[in-house]
Amino acid sequence: MKTAPGIAAIRAALEPDSAFAEAVEGDACRWQGKIFGAHTLDVRLADGTRGYREIVRHHGGAGVVALDGDGRVCLVRQYRVALGRMTLEVPAGKLERGEKGAVCAARELAEETGLRAGRMEPLVTVLGSPGFTDEHTEVFFARDLRQGQARPDAGELVSALWFPLDDVVEAVLEGVIQDGKTASGVLAAKALLDSGR
Repeated sequence: MKTAPGIAAIRAALEPDSAFAEAVEGDACRWQGKIFGAHTLDVRLADGTRGYREIVRHHGGAGVVALDGDGRVCLVRQYRVALGRMTLEVPAGKLERGEKGAVCAARELAEETGLRAGRMEPLVTVLGSPGFTDEHTEVFFARDLRQGQARPDAGELVSALWFPLDDVVEAVLEGVIQDGKTASGVLAAKALLDSGR
């Protein structure tokens, strides 16, 4: 396997490749909910064989790593019924149809924590589980924060907690915090800050 230095090699490895492509020959929506739809696909693989895929179509979400002037990150504590336990996550929510990630991120930050950001920049985009869903979460880095009144959605029971960034990084690396958008966002924020940006 050939390698090239730097990010150019990674970009090149992600270019379309007809030797791996799957052509969708049939797409049936089996169930459609408010948040996602379940589809089955009939595909033709590059070698001519046929395959069957079960996928989830989701219009995505946005999250925010909010860092205050003392180097602390705001995390939202909530119960996740799908897991049957409490989680700590960056403030986040679902994109409305056609909504830009930055708009969603700012809205969710304000609703869940009452925070408003003076600066918000794109940090990372996280794919939930690309083997079966197109769900993606755009994670932003918020700084120059101002505190306002939190207004969670009806039925959304959350509390905002502050932790030093280094402690959150350690919790991610030890598997204490397992949420993908939170782990990716916090590690990216730490790398960005360590690089001097």
